Parts: sequence; C-alpha cells; structure tokens
Amino acid sequence: MQFGKIKRLNLRDIWPHERKDFSPWLSDNIGVLGKALGMELELKGTEAAVGDFSLDLLAKDLGTGHTVVIENQLTQTDHDHLGKLLTYAAGFNASTVVWVSDHVRDEHKQALEWLNQRTDEETQFFGVVVEVIKIDDSKPAYDFNLVVSPSEWQKSKKRQVSGTVSSRGEAYRNYFQSLIDELREKYQFTNAKIGQPQSWYAFSSGVSNIPFGACFGPVGKARTELYIDVGDGEKNKALFDWLYEQRDEIQSKVGQELEWERLDDKRASRIAVYREGSIQSDEEELMDIKVWHIENLLRFKKVFSQLVKKGLKSNT
Repeated sequence: MQFGKIKRLNLRDIWPHERKDFSPWLSDNIGVLGKALGMELELKGTEAAVGDFSLDLLAKDLGTGHTVVIENQLTQTDHDHLGKLLTYAAGFNASTVVWVSDHVRDEHKQALEWLNQRTDEETQFFGVVVEVIKIDDSKPAYDFNLVVSPSEWQKSKKRQVSGTVSSRGEAYRNYFQSLIDELREKYQFTNAKIGQPQSWYAFSSGVSNIPFGACFGPVGKARTELYIDVGDGEKNKALFDWLYEQRDEIQSKVGQELEWERLDDKRASRIAVYREGSIQSDEEELMDIKVWHIENLLRFKKVFSQLVKKGLKSNT
C-alpha cells in the first residue's frame, strides 16, 4: 500500500487576515469548534467591544446558558493575546474562555492549565490549535485540536468540597449526562459532552435564540419544547402566530397535539409537549422519560428546523 504525504499548510496562506478572513470563517464554523470543545455553541456577536478592545467572537453555551469568549490568532500564542483574553473574560463575565491559535506555546499552555486548576467549578479555559493539511495534491482540510481543557474530575471534586451542588442537582446531572451521551453517540443530535446540575438542557435548532429543550417542570411534569426568544417580543409573537396558523399540519407531522404557549405576559413563547414525571421518579420511569425526551427532540428537529427559518424570513 502506498501512502500520501501529509503537509501542514501555513494558516496565512488560507486566511491572510485575522479579522477580515479568519474571524468570519470561524464564526461560520462555530458549530465545528463547539464539537471540538464538547459544547453546543451559538454565536452572539463578533468584534464585541470591551472598552477600547474588541473580542473576536462572543458565543453562548446552550447547554448551560453561560457566556463564551473566543479569541483567535493566526500565529502562535503570545502575552498580548493572553492579557486580552482575560480582559474579555472579565468584561463579559464569561464562564468559558477559548483561545484559538496556530500553536500554543508551552508557557501559555501552563498558564491555561493553572487557571483551570485555580478557578471555580463554573470557569473553564481551553487552548485550541487549528491545523490545515493536505495529502499530496488534495484539497486542504482543517481540524481543531484541543491542547488544553479543564479536568471535569477536578471541577467535580471542587463542587463536592464546596457543597455547591445538592443531591437533586447531582440527579439532574446524571440524567442529562445519559441523555446527551445517547443523543450525541447514537443520533449525532448534539455536540454536548457534559451534563449539568440543572433541570433543563437546550440544544441548537440551527436558528439562533430558538433552541429545542428537554426540561423538568416545577409541577411534576417533564417537557420537550421549542423555545422562541430572539430578543424582541414582537418578533417572538409574530413567529409564534405564524406557526400557530399551521398548527394542524405541524401537529400531524409531529404525531401528537402540542401545547401552544404564547406567554403574553412574557417576551418569549413556547411550543411544547408534556408528560408526567420528575427527577425524583424511580429509575425505570426515568429511563422511560429519557426515551420520551429523545423521541420528541428528534421529532421537533425534523418538523421545526426548516420551518422556523422560513417563518423568520416571512416575518421580517
């Protein structure tokens, strides 16, 4: 067997300018970066201002709702970008800090690892190397290599020592860990890898600010939902009303009746299905709820993903 020769390309040959070329490309491929990080990332802005400085990418981790700051450079890491990264993290009160570069120098790798060890259980730092390669005369291909990431074991130990997570929180974490693992590994539905001690988990629909959700409500019911909140109450209600006009066709495709919750006293709106059950249910019922959540998330994705995009265009 003959093997081709791998050649690593200079990033400047692919993206001549960081701000004009690489940052826009990275924003368009935020989902691939999220996959490398084990998150569902949703872009919230580019060139976001912090005083006299501008953050490359501002994002949201859908699984936690936490803010993510992303700084990128086409060269190896340097002290200037490290200082900016910490400034952006403070300016946006970010929980996740991502540094994307051509190469992470050893001293900066050590700095990121030290920050992961010394910060609280909610804060995490990532160092990511982007590579572009060719095999002989093939088309170039890129990859994100995670060279620094937080230790979930260390963070978990901190949570146990600090007592910040209750037994109920741990039950939520265990449930959603099992849920996202199956959704990721069996259905390629999500990039998420780490369950959280919270009663909900959000997943990308392909449209910013309109995620799918798997939740446990406060009244002993589990819920699967499409949550509409683009930041503008009128736009939310207009999209909801547009979908509601097609409710018979939509419900036929989903295979069941839906709860159409316009939520007139709130900015957002919701379309959902419910069933009995809580995180305190026995193990057998929790397995049934997980199957139910997965089935409905898959149905919602099949029915709503393109429909929501069409609805947004129709109402703008």
